[in-house]
Formats: sequence, structure tokens, C-alpha cells
Amino acid sequence: MSQTRTAPDAVFFDLDGTLVDTILDIAAAMNHVLAANGRETHPVKAYPSFVGHGVRELVTRALPAGAEAEVERLVVAFLARYDLHLVDETRPFPGIPRLLGALAARGTRLAVLSNKPDAQTRRVVETLLGEVPFEDVRGQRDGVPAKPDPTAALEMAASMGLEPGRCAFVGDSVVDVETARAAGMPCVAVTWGYAERERLASSGPRTLADDVPALADALGLPWG
Repeated sequence: MSQTRTAPDAVFFDLDGTLVDTILDIAAAMNHVLAANGRETHPVKAYPSFVGHGVRELVTRALPAGAEAEVERLVVAFLARYDLHLVDETRPFPGIPRLLGALAARGTRLAVLSNKPDAQTRRVVETLLGEVPFEDVRGQRDGVPAKPDPTAALEMAASMGLEPGRCAFVGDSVVDVETARAAGMPCVAVTWGYAERERLASSGPRTLADDVPALADALGLPWG
């Protein structure tokens, strides 16, 4: 067993693929929109490679090459459909509520930063993790560049009065690793999400966590 690490002052979490498993609802909404527009749908297993860069990139990847003119219209259609079915199948990953509760009880400050649209990010967190005392929850907002740009992460640290180096960043994608690096935050990459483990490892996170006990250890939290 590894030694417990020094605890950060705060932990910033990605949402999809890190705290909650959203892929079934995302796939269902996108496939509904594709079928309604005469486009080929995709198996659920294809969607992990579509997500992580925001809604426009999801729609672009779901459409065939040469369909760029349809992207903006289908973004609107996807958002409307997904908003109606946001948490039909979405659930926290096993052990996550306990982990968040233990971090909060220790006094670790908690926040969420996602590339999911801001309103939907907030709804998912409120619906499924409403008991967790997150100080800040942010999704993709107009005028703020998406991850891996570090702007939002640095704004969050500043608003909480924290040095970036004292804020751990936890995510399941290379985008999250790159965000943490650009913001000067130590990164823990979790492997239960939507990216391949080998690709995550090669992106250079401080730590890889294959399960919740390993994540707790990486965050300096005893786990028994």
C-alpha cells in the first residue's frame, strides 16, 4: 500500500467520467437527434471518444465528414433533447459520494469544472450530488474558453483565495491533465472514465488512480 500523500487545500473535479457516469444519457440524446435528421447513429461504446471537448465537438464527431454545415443546428437540437433526459440513467460512480463526503468532513474545499454547458453541469450536480458542499460549480460558459485552457480553473482558485499549486485537479481525460498542467495544479487522472488508461498515463498526470481508494490516497485521505 502506498503512503498517504499530503492533502491539498482544495480539489477541483471534472464531472462527466470522473464523478458521474453520463455516457448513456449523452448517447441516447445524440442518437435521437441523429436519427431524426436522417444520420447514422452510433453504439454507446463509440461515445467515450466523442466527449470531453464540449458539445460542439461532440456533435462534430458524431456527424460524418462533410456535414459541417449541420453542426450548429444539431448542437441546438442535442441540447434541447439532452436537457429533457439529463439524468435518466446518469449516476455517480460507486464510492464517489462517500469520497466527497469524507473530503468535506476533513475540511477540503471542493469545486467542479466541466466542459458540459453550465446550466446542465449545475443541474447534474444539484440532482445527484446535492448533499456535497461544493463551493463552486462551473460548466462551459459564453466568453470563457473551455478546458484545456486554464482560465476557468485559475478564476476558481482566485475566487476561493487559493494558490493554484494547493488545488488538486481530478479528471478522467487528457483534456483534464492538460488543464491542470496549464493552471499549475497537481493532477490525478482517474481511469474509470472515458479515456484509455495508456493514453492518460502518457499525458503525464502526477498520479493515476484506478479506483476510489487510490484516488483517496492521492488526495491524502485515509481510506479504510
